[in-house]
Amino acid sequence: MQATRAEAEARLVEFTPKMGKAYANGRNYDLGHGAHKSVSRLSAYIRRRLIREAEVVKTALGTHGAVSAEKFIQEVIWRSYFKGWLEIRPAIWRSYVSGLEADMGALDQDRPLSRAYTRAIEGRTGIDCFDHWARELVETGYLHNHARMWFASIWIFTLRLPWRLGADFFYRHLLDGDAASNTLCWRWVAGLHTRGKFYAAEASNIAKFTQNRFTPRDVDLAAVTEGLEATEPDGLPPTLPLRRPVAPQAGAKTLLLITDEDCGITGADIAGFDVVAVVGLTQSHLRHASPDVAAFEAEAIRDCANRLGLTAEMVEARDPKLLAQIASRLGAVQIATPYIPQGPLFDWMTEARRPLEAANIAFAEWSDPWDQRIWPHATAGFFKVKQKIPQLIAALD
Repeated sequence: MQATRAEAEARLVEFTPKMGKAYANGRNYDLGHGAHKSVSRLSAYIRRRLIREAEVVKTALGTHGAVSAEKFIQEVIWRSYFKGWLEIRPAIWRSYVSGLEADMGALDQDRPLSRAYTRAIEGRTGIDCFDHWARELVETGYLHNHARMWFASIWIFTLRLPWRLGADFFYRHLLDGDAASNTLCWRWVAGLHTRGKFYAAEASNIAKFTQNRFTPRDVDLAAVTEGLEATEPDGLPPTLPLRRPVAPQAGAKTLLLITDEDCGITGADIAGFDVVAVVGLTQSHLRHASPDVAAFEAEAIRDCANRLGLTAEMVEARDPKLLAQIASRLGAVQIATPYIPQGPLFDWMTEARRPLEAANIAFAEWSDPWDQRIWPHATAGFFKVKQKIPQLIAALD
């Protein structure tokens, strides 16, 4: 897969005829690698905004109308809902990070757990469908959405492995890996996102929607009667106001920062900035991502710079002093970038802001209108956002 805007546009054109009833009728069928024809495979591009959510939704509306394209549009908005939900409840991300650290530490102390974990990520559990999906994920960087749900359910309820270790396995290998969607989807399957609701993988469902590529027996899968609510007895943390970033100052000498949180920067976005240099900041190593994910990230950042007619100095998010040192060397008084949401890069930038402040260099972000419309409504379940879809669609015009 090429991580370029041109490739994203080509895939969008190819899938546009299927955004209506074909998607609604076929989206739940996992027919295997090379046969995922009823889903768009645009997620890795939308994740990095090589193509934007609004573009994709407007294409679906213009081709099929709101009724026929309803299911497709909802799936695009689910990802935005998750990002907004995590922005409003950042404590959930911090809890995931600290919990994962503890789970990783347990692997060093608990040999049976370590062996079970290794069998799972290497596809050696003896559950054919699960083992296939584990290998497909590592080899291709992709899993069908329905397979992701089955896999997570089997990981949590049948194999009884810590859910954060499974989420981390996905996050390391998925080309469309996103801190919000990945973390919250695993929480949803586990019964932690919406209290009283969890996802149970069932043998008949797997057989039906893989068209009998896999036919597990009922005894192979655990009968699930409750989620993991007891692991978080205090429930969800309260919602917080959305963070209000400092806007870039026009005319100021600017170091433009490109990250894979948004590789859709255009000339209009940076008009009025005195851009003295461009830095492409990579973050895949912060989540110990696979080489394929790291390569996709770097290519997306370079493609963004190339479309702006600029050359990015590629650096890794390691030493928090790095950005301050580069900006000071170049005489920049501000660093400007699209909004950086909750996740590993946000955590790193929190550390990087201290040396920037010490050097009197402003850190400025701009928000996407799509996020500004959806995120304020992501305070509870998806239904609240779903009710707003007609208004969101109208606002696109």
